[in-house]
Amino acid sequence: MCVVRRKVLCALLRCKVSKIVGIINGFGGKNGVFSFFCSIFVANMELMTHIDIPVSEWKMEAGAKVLLVGSCFADEVGKRMLRGGFEAMVNPFGTLYNPASIAENLEMCLRGEDCADDVIFQGRDGLWHSWLHHSCFSSSEREVLLAAVERVRREVAAFLKEADVLIVTFGTAVIYRLKEDGMLVANCHKMPDGLFERERMSVACIVERWRLLLERMKGVNPKLKVVFTVSPIRHKRDGFHANQVSKGILLQAVDELAGEHAYFPSYELMMDELRDYRFYADDMIHPSEKAVEYIWQRFQDVYMDGRTRDAVAKSRKEWARQQHRPIVRA
Repeated sequence: MCVVRRKVLCALLRCKVSKIVGIINGFGGKNGVFSFFCSIFVANMELMTHIDIPVSEWKMEAGAKVLLVGSCFADEVGKRMLRGGFEAMVNPFGTLYNPASIAENLEMCLRGEDCADDVIFQGRDGLWHSWLHHSCFSSSEREVLLAAVERVRREVAAFLKEADVLIVTFGTAVIYRLKEDGMLVANCHKMPDGLFERERMSVACIVERWRLLLERMKGVNPKLKVVFTVSPIRHKRDGFHANQVSKGILLQAVDELAGEHAYFPSYELMMDELRDYRFYADDMIHPSEKAVEYIWQRFQDVYMDGRTRDAVAKSRKEWARQQHRPIVRA
């Protein structure tokens, strides 16, 4: 088809009308004329909404130290950063979805505080859990859980002092608190619903808390660059209307924070450029591998120069080579 269009264009430039007619006839005679011009029209159609993202003034260098925190979308981006040769620390507290729980964990690292006793509890499954952490920390032994939480706190505190970039991915504005004492809960750990109160954070609450936190971070690490993004993954459990309200709050909050820091529109890319269901996983909620890879490529366009992108591509090839398992014949 491209060859045919190229021949037509060349003929037009040379004003050889008879040659154009011959090419169209070769494309299918009179019946082919309509399909021929349709093919030209379709080939030049814009079949998706393209989002123009301003290129960042600052760039990430190859091997930069990057801390990623937030929703499971942060895991996907972090996985690609690790494969691309970055010194990335990916969701050290486990997957966290709301701005308050993410902030609480980072604040605890900056304060250098040990995990409070009332944060640890034994669940219905017999395991010990932390209200502030993901279930990946859960253990059959209380002391093992406490040791893991303390180790991660120290590691994140040390990493933050030297990190080049912090990438924060908000997933939902909905938070849960214990009815008993109002404690913020990052993960319900399959405990009874009756233990919790559900709230929706306001834009002002998110912005105020994160501005104070970012000021403290700048005091610890003045060179730290911060990138906010909103996860494109919809929270079906809240209901689709409630999910949209929640995402709207997050988008407005990061818009206010982005006046001093960066914002990458992963949510908008998924909702507008990749709105077709072929870009979703089988659950029709999570982005497919192809979609995440596309968003990752757009992220590179914004925050990496050509030299860094070449280094990332080289590292990914090396990672792929190491994953290859040769077939050994018995």
